[in-house]
Amino acid sequence: MAPAPGPVSIIGASGALGYGLAVRLAAAGVPIVIGSTVPLAAAVGGRATRTLGVWQGSAAQQAQEMAPEGVRVVSALHTVSAASLGDLAHELDEDVLVCGDRREDKREAAELIERVPGLRCVDAGRLEMARITESLTALMISINARHKAQAGVRITGLPEDRW
Repeated sequence: MAPAPGPVSIIGASGALGYGLAVRLAAAGVPIVIGSTVPLAAAVGGRATRTLGVWQGSAAQQAQEMAPEGVRVVSALHTVSAASLGDLAHELDEDVLVCGDRREDKREAAELIERVPGLRCVDAGRLEMARITESLTALMISINARHKAQAGVRITGLPEDRW
Protein backbone atom coordinates (compact mmCIF):
# COMPACT_ATOMS: atom_id res chain seq x y z
CA MET A 1 0.00 0.00 0.00
CA ALA A 2 1.31 3.47 -0.88
CA PRO A 3 1.92 5.87 2.00
CA ALA A 4 -1.08 8.00 2.89
CA PRO A 5 -0.95 11.64 1.80
CA GLY A 6 -1.40 14.47 4.29
CA PRO A 7 -4.92 15.60 5.24
CA VAL A 8 -7.19 15.99 2.23
CA SER A 9 -10.17 18.34 1.96
CA ILE A 10 -12.93 16.80 -0.10
CA ILE A 11 -15.23 19.45 -1.53
CA GLY A 12 -18.65 18.10 -2.45
CA ALA A 13 -18.70 15.27 0.04
CA SER A 14 -20.73 15.94 3.15
CA GLY A 15 -23.63 14.12 4.73
CA ALA A 16 -24.10 10.48 3.75
CA LEU A 17 -21.65 10.71 0.84
CA GLY A 18 -19.01 12.22 3.10
CA TYR A 19 -19.55 9.48 5.66
CA GLY A 20 -19.29 6.76 3.02
CA LEU A 21 -16.17 8.29 1.54
CA ALA A 22 -14.65 8.65 5.01
CA VAL A 23 -15.35 4.97 5.76
CA ARG A 24 -13.74 3.80 2.51
CA LEU A 25 -10.70 6.08 2.70
CA ALA A 26 -10.15 5.41 6.41
CA ALA A 27 -10.17 1.69 5.61
CA ALA A 28 -7.43 2.46 3.05
CA GLY A 29 -5.40 4.37 5.68
CA VAL A 30 -6.01 7.92 4.38
CA PRO A 31 -6.51 10.83 6.85
CA ILE A 32 -9.26 13.11 5.54
CA VAL A 33 -11.25 16.28 6.15
CA ILE A 34 -14.76 16.40 4.66
CA GLY A 35 -16.09 19.66 3.15
CA SER A 36 -19.30 20.98 1.53
CA THR A 37 -21.73 19.55 -1.05
CA VAL A 38 -23.44 19.87 -4.45
CA PRO A 39 -26.02 22.72 -4.45
CA LEU A 40 -29.24 20.69 -4.28
CA ALA A 41 -32.66 22.24 -3.71
CA ALA A 42 -33.11 19.99 -0.65
CA ALA A 43 -30.75 22.36 1.20
CA VAL A 44 -33.44 25.07 1.04
CA GLY A 45 -36.54 22.93 1.48
CA GLY A 46 -36.84 21.71 -2.11
CA ARG A 47 -36.31 18.31 -3.68
CA ALA A 48 -32.96 16.50 -3.82
CA THR A 49 -33.61 15.82 -7.50
CA ARG A 50 -33.23 19.51 -8.37
CA THR A 51 -30.06 21.54 -8.43
CA LEU A 52 -29.62 25.16 -7.44
CA GLY A 53 -27.80 27.46 -9.81
CA VAL A 54 -24.74 29.31 -8.57
CA TRP A 55 -23.38 32.43 -10.22
CA GLN A 56 -19.97 30.87 -10.89
CA GLY A 57 -21.50 27.91 -12.77
CA SER A 58 -20.83 25.18 -10.21
CA ALA A 59 -20.08 24.72 -6.53
CA ALA A 60 -16.55 23.68 -7.51
CA GLN A 61 -16.00 26.89 -9.46
CA GLN A 62 -17.42 28.87 -6.55
CA ALA A 63 -15.02 27.09 -4.19
CA GLN A 64 -12.09 27.82 -6.50
CA GLU A 65 -13.06 31.49 -6.63
CA MET A 66 -13.26 31.66 -2.83
CA ALA A 67 -10.14 29.59 -2.10
CA PRO A 68 -6.93 31.31 -1.06
CA GLU A 69 -4.25 31.77 -3.71
CA GLY A 70 -2.39 28.53 -4.37
CA VAL A 71 -5.31 26.28 -3.42
CA ARG A 72 -6.49 24.23 -6.37
CA VAL A 73 -9.92 22.62 -6.60
CA VAL A 74 -10.74 19.29 -8.20
CA SER A 75 -14.36 18.19 -8.53
CA ALA A 76 -15.32 14.50 -8.30
CA LEU A 77 -17.62 11.82 -6.84
CA HIS A 78 -20.93 13.34 -7.97
CA THR A 79 -22.33 10.07 -9.34
CA VAL A 80 -21.27 7.72 -6.54
CA SER A 81 -24.14 6.54 -4.33
CA ALA A 82 -23.63 7.59 -0.72
CA ALA A 83 -25.41 4.43 0.45
CA SER A 84 -23.15 2.10 -1.52
CA LEU A 85 -20.02 4.03 -0.55
CA GLY A 86 -20.86 3.80 3.14
CA ASP A 87 -21.62 0.07 3.04
CA LEU A 88 -18.30 -1.81 3.08
CA ALA A 89 -20.17 -5.03 2.23
CA HIS A 90 -21.36 -3.45 -1.05
CA GLU A 91 -18.87 -4.09 -3.86
CA LEU A 92 -18.31 -0.97 -5.96
CA ASP A 93 -17.85 -1.10 -9.74
CA GLU A 94 -18.19 2.37 -11.22
CA ASP A 95 -16.47 5.39 -12.65
CA VAL A 96 -15.80 8.74 -10.98
CA LEU A 97 -15.79 11.80 -13.23
CA VAL A 98 -12.94 14.14 -12.24
CA CYS A 99 -12.87 17.81 -13.29
CA GLY A 100 -10.05 20.28 -12.71
CA ASP A 101 -7.89 22.84 -14.44
CA ARG A 102 -4.58 21.03 -13.94
CA ARG A 103 -3.92 17.46 -15.07
CA GLU A 104 -1.53 16.89 -12.12
CA ASP A 105 -4.23 17.86 -9.61
CA LYS A 106 -6.78 15.55 -11.23
CA ARG A 107 -4.24 12.72 -11.28
CA GLU A 108 -3.46 13.23 -7.58
CA ALA A 109 -7.17 13.20 -6.69
CA ALA A 110 -7.67 10.12 -8.88
CA GLU A 111 -4.84 8.27 -7.13
CA LEU A 112 -6.52 8.93 -3.79
CA ILE A 113 -10.03 8.01 -5.00
CA GLU A 114 -8.82 4.85 -6.75
CA ARG A 115 -7.51 3.56 -3.42
CA VAL A 116 -11.17 2.70 -2.86
CA PRO A 117 -11.63 -0.72 -4.52
CA GLY A 118 -14.08 -0.61 -7.43
CA LEU A 119 -13.76 3.11 -8.24
CA ARG A 120 -12.10 4.10 -11.54
CA CYS A 121 -11.48 7.77 -12.25
CA VAL A 122 -12.08 9.36 -15.64
CA ASP A 123 -10.70 12.78 -16.62
CA ALA A 124 -13.87 14.74 -17.43
CA GLY A 125 -12.11 17.96 -18.41
CA ARG A 126 -11.58 21.41 -16.94
CA LEU A 127 -13.24 22.62 -13.74
CA GLU A 128 -15.94 24.36 -15.80
CA MET A 129 -17.28 20.87 -16.63
CA ALA A 130 -18.24 20.51 -12.95
CA ARG A 131 -21.45 22.40 -13.73
CA ILE A 132 -22.46 19.31 -15.71
CA THR A 133 -21.10 16.62 -13.38
CA GLU A 134 -22.66 18.30 -10.33
CA SER A 135 -26.07 18.19 -11.98
CA LEU A 136 -25.66 14.42 -12.41
CA THR A 137 -26.01 14.09 -8.63
CA ALA A 138 -29.70 15.01 -8.82
CA LEU A 139 -30.15 12.59 -11.74
CA MET A 140 -28.52 9.72 -9.84
CA ILE A 141 -30.63 10.44 -6.74
CA SER A 142 -33.75 10.26 -8.93
CA ILE A 143 -32.67 7.04 -10.67
CA ASN A 144 -31.71 5.34 -7.41
CA ALA A 145 -34.95 6.38 -5.68
CA ARG A 146 -37.08 5.32 -8.64
CA HIS A 147 -35.42 1.90 -8.93
CA LYS A 148 -34.67 1.40 -5.22
CA ALA A 149 -31.04 0.86 -6.21
CA GLN A 150 -27.52 2.08 -5.59
CA ALA A 151 -26.61 2.60 -9.24
CA GLY A 152 -23.46 4.31 -10.44
CA VAL A 153 -22.01 5.41 -13.76
CA ARG A 154 -19.64 3.54 -16.09
CA ILE A 155 -18.03 5.25 -19.10
CA THR A 156 -17.30 2.66 -21.78
CA GLY A 157 -14.87 2.50 -24.67
CA LEU A 158 -12.02 4.39 -22.97
CA PRO A 159 -8.36 3.48 -23.47
CA GLU A 160 -6.61 1.79 -20.54
CA ASP A 161 -4.31 4.82 -20.05
CA ARG A 162 -6.86 7.55 -19.23
CA TRP A 163 -4.32 10.07 -17.88
